[in-house]
Amino acid sequence: MSHRIFQLLVVLLLAAMPCSLHAQDSKEQMASYYFQNKEYDKAIELYEPLYERTQNLFYYQMLLQCYTETAHYKEAEKLVERRIKKQPKALQLMVDLGMLHSRQGNEKKARRAFDDAIDKIGHDSKQINDLAVAFENANHNEYAIRTYLKAREQMKNPYLYVMELATLYEKSGDYEKMMNEYFELLDNSPKSIGSIQIALQRALNETASTHLADGLRKTLIARIRQHPDNNSYLEMMIWFSLQQHDFEFALTQAKAVDARFPEQGTSQVFRVAQIAENNEAYDIAEKAYNHIVAKGNENPYYFDSRVGLLNVRYKQLNQDHAVDPRELQTLKDAYDQALNELGKEPKTIPLMRNYSRLLAYNPSSSQQSVDDLQKAADLLYDIIDMPRISNGTLAEVKLELGDLLLFAGETWDAALLYGQVEKANKNDVVGAMAKFKNAKLSYYSNDFQWAKSQLDVLRASTSKLIANDAMELSLLISDNMEEDSTYEMLSYYAAADLMIYRNQLDSAWTLLDNITQRSLSHALFDEVLVQKARIRMKQGRYQEADTLLQFVVDHYGSDILADDALFMLAELNEQQLGNADKARQCYERLILDYPSSLYVDRARKRYRK
Repeated sequence: MSHRIFQLLVVLLLAAMPCSLHAQDSKEQMASYYFQNKEYDKAIELYEPLYERTQNLFYYQMLLQCYTETAHYKEAEKLVERRIKKQPKALQLMVDLGMLHSRQGNEKKARRAFDDAIDKIGHDSKQINDLAVAFENANHNEYAIRTYLKAREQMKNPYLYVMELATLYEKSGDYEKMMNEYFELLDNSPKSIGSIQIALQRALNETASTHLADGLRKTLIARIRQHPDNNSYLEMMIWFSLQQHDFEFALTQAKAVDARFPEQGTSQVFRVAQIAENNEAYDIAEKAYNHIVAKGNENPYYFDSRVGLLNVRYKQLNQDHAVDPRELQTLKDAYDQALNELGKEPKTIPLMRNYSRLLAYNPSSSQQSVDDLQKAADLLYDIIDMPRISNGTLAEVKLELGDLLLFAGETWDAALLYGQVEKANKNDVVGAMAKFKNAKLSYYSNDFQWAKSQLDVLRASTSKLIANDAMELSLLISDNMEEDSTYEMLSYYAAADLMIYRNQLDSAWTLLDNITQRSLSHALFDEVLVQKARIRMKQGRYQEADTLLQFVVDHYGSDILADDALFMLAELNEQQLGNADKARQCYERLILDYPSSLYVDRARKRYRK
């Protein structure tokens, strides 16, 4: 053959290939079309030559399904058996054969095929995984389990396929065997505790019944008794208790770890303290922090626990309710003592900020109020003067100083500080907060139109909290600007709002009374009721607050403050009136009737508690 003729043949062959490939693609598309429309006989006519020509796995699977759907069982068996002959190590094909027998009602032959597949398992991990997955896909988890167990036996390694087996036991509802798999692994490999916790957390989240949680608790208790010196089981029990929000039991276990393994235990107690604090289990958090503080200042967690302890006690002192003067003074003394011991430095900034708020907004007496206010301001100035504090912290503290100046009646100075922070943080959340505070100043000053224009800009804020607050105040202004062109009622309300902020509660009540006495009905009436409830809560007159909030919930359920009133009512009954049933009903109603409310997450936590 001459070189020129050879070249011509190559060119002709290459020219023909795209046509051949195009024809195959066209046939595959047509076969897929027939399959999707359940025209299986037509699909078979196309898949048979495609498979014969290519021996492609996909065409095999499609052809097998078409044969099965049309009850062409003999053809299906021949297809599978021929493929087994060509690929004897592909044990998953035995599952296909067994499923064909099962489809024809011959369970004995099906089981024989499955058993044969398991008997032929070797040391090839891919072969083992493919077979187990095939059994899972065929809804034969019991055979998938046998596959992994046989592989363990073959390889003489009892710790192989722990996660796979545990998952299969979980699917089968055999939680005892599932946990045994995890804990046998934990005994052999303590470092696997993290992956075991992740797997168990997923299982707990996906299991609707309490059987798994109850069984896990019992198993852990039994293992701790059997292996009292095994730190891993104590750590697992702490983790599980935290998952179940059983913070008291978690703390008990953390203390047990601390007693046996002091070098690790304190970190566990500190972790329980932080998680309990974040979940508002303040009594448990306080016990945990106290436990660490009692160990002395040589402990590496001493400093953070001192700060954490005061943070918890600060949060426990609900400033929306009446405050016991003796408790208040005790807490102030504790802050003084802590700052004297720990010093004023960047690490104690959270402590200084809380102490400043405590002093400013909770004077021990009318005589001390001016001194407390000055001391509160000095603490914030001390932070501002600190070198090397972050710009974000600096901006936040300046905003707090502005709030304090507003509280003291220095409105102009407050506006200047808000303006500075807004200008320096234009594209930041803290800048948006500064803008909101300045808009609220305009609202307090009766410049309602300017305030509304600024609030409407903030309604697009990236911070959901700021956007929501801006929307509420904007709607309050717009609703009452339209209703009352003189803004007289709105002016009364804004003045009362500022007086409540400044703890001038009796004067605020009088102004709010003016609104209800001057009109038989007004758009502000629900806002007035909520503000009056806030006043009564601060005065410790909780039953009156309950009546006011209940009236808002019953008669203004579709207004913008309905979810605020419902959450306040729930907290009031839970924390002050001791009416757990009513609190639970309020939380439940909030979750169901106001799903977009900012209070939903907090309500859900409280409802579970």
